[in-house]
Amino acid sequence: MLIQEQINVLRAYPDSFGKQIGLGYGGKNPLTGLTLTTFQINVGKWCNQACKHCHVDASPIRKEMMSRETIDKCLNIIRSLPSIQTVDITGGAPEGNTNFRYLVEESKKLGKKVIDRCNLTILEEEGNDYLYKFLADNEIEICSSLPYFAESRTDQQRGDGVFKKSIAALQKLNKLGYGTKLTLNLVYNPVGIFLSSGQKQLEREFKENLERKFGIVFNNLFCINNMPINRYLGALVRAGKFETYMETLVNAYNPMTLEGLMCRHQISVGYDGKIYDCDFNQMLELEAKPISHIDNFDYETFLNRTIVTANHCFGCTAGAGSSCGGEVA
Repeated sequence: MLIQEQINVLRAYPDSFGKQIGLGYGGKNPLTGLTLTTFQINVGKWCNQACKHCHVDASPIRKEMMSRETIDKCLNIIRSLPSIQTVDITGGAPEGNTNFRYLVEESKKLGKKVIDRCNLTILEEEGNDYLYKFLADNEIEICSSLPYFAESRTDQQRGDGVFKKSIAALQKLNKLGYGTKLTLNLVYNPVGIFLSSGQKQLEREFKENLERKFGIVFNNLFCINNMPINRYLGALVRAGKFETYMETLVNAYNPMTLEGLMCRHQISVGYDGKIYDCDFNQMLELEAKPISHIDNFDYETFLNRTIVTANHCFGCTAGAGSSCGGEVA
């Protein structure tokens, strides 16, 4: 679906997220920045996979890639702000950007924790064997999607053969110390029109099954609700289930999630240098206000901004909440 079509569909839903969070605040949007500890960079939309739930709409045919010049601008901001503790690199498959290693190495030189949002199968692509040692040598935290510990459910969401490649990659990462000395986190997205199960219980199930069946260990499981944008929104509309899913999200709205929403603690920068409140707003091209590009970045202005919201935000505030780091409440 085109961006404007998605926005129109979300706006047409009768319940309003803006009205929901405005209750008790005189009708005003109470969401402003609280801290800036994470600098998230989407280095491009190219990916070796085309997952059904992908909120980025990434695929092997996407050409958008962040340039070295834009990466340097990001690094200059990171260098200037001691509050930034984490550089979170995402895509697409971020490793597909020719400047990926440069961004990782420069971020480490600045003393930052670096997260690679790796889809695992990219490590098994021909010519990418070097990535295993590179990531381990630089002590990069890996955060990887694995829809389930069963082959059928994983391949249903991410494509045939993905599960076997993912298991092979996880086993190799374990041999390098990931899951023990180095941090390896997995991400779970539900397959269906329901919310994620409890994170702690699901993490136990994942750990027990992956270790018993494949000898795999990992640190944490992050549960993320499927966001009603891009491919997932298109699938909901085609199946006539958009209203049903939105009703599920709205009914599970939890005001206790508002404090921990990732949009209040991070910046999200697109491949072209545009600034967004979060990765999901980025995919709907809902630019941050009043600063919408890194060329005009100002820390105090950004921190005191009013966060841009729309009805897809119900996805982050449903149940225990949802963010790039899993539950928030």
